[in-house]
Amino acid sequence: MGKNAVIPYALIAGIGILLVIVVSFVGLNQQEAIQDEENGEKQSEQQEGQSGDDGGGESSGGGETAANGEKVFKNNCASCHGQDLSGGMGPALKTVGSKYSKDEIKQIIADGFPDAGMPPGVVEGEDADAVAEWLSKQK
Repeated sequence: MGKNAVIPYALIAGIGILLVIVVSFVGLNQQEAIQDEENGEKQSEQQEGQSGDDGGGESSGGGETAANGEKVFKNNCASCHGQDLSGGMGPALKTVGSKYSKDEIKQIIADGFPDAGMPPGVVEGEDADAVAEWLSKQK
C-alpha cells in the first residue's frame, strides 16, 4: 500500500522524452546528409554541363536533350504524373504530344495549372525546354 503510483508514469514519460530527443537528433543529421548529397549532385551536374558543352554538333543534341528531358521529368514531375506518365495527382501524359505542341507544353510548364494543383515554374530554362521537347514526342 505504500507504493507511489506516480513513479512508473514519470519513468515512462522520461523515457519518452529522451526517445523524442534522440530521434530529433538523428533526423537532423539525416537532413544535413541529404542536403550535402544534393549539393554534391548539383555540383556534378554543373560540371557535366560545362565539360559536355564542347560544340560537338547538332546531331547528338536531340538524343541528349530527350534523355535529359526524361531525367528532369522523372526528378521533378513524376511524383504527380507518374514515372510511366500514367498519372496520379496530376493527369496522365502518355499521349500529351498528340494534344499539345512543344511550345504549348513549355507554356503550361511555365504558367502551371494552379486551380488543378500544378504550381507555375516547377522547371525552368533549359530544363523546361528539354521536358517540353521530350513530352511533345509522347504520342
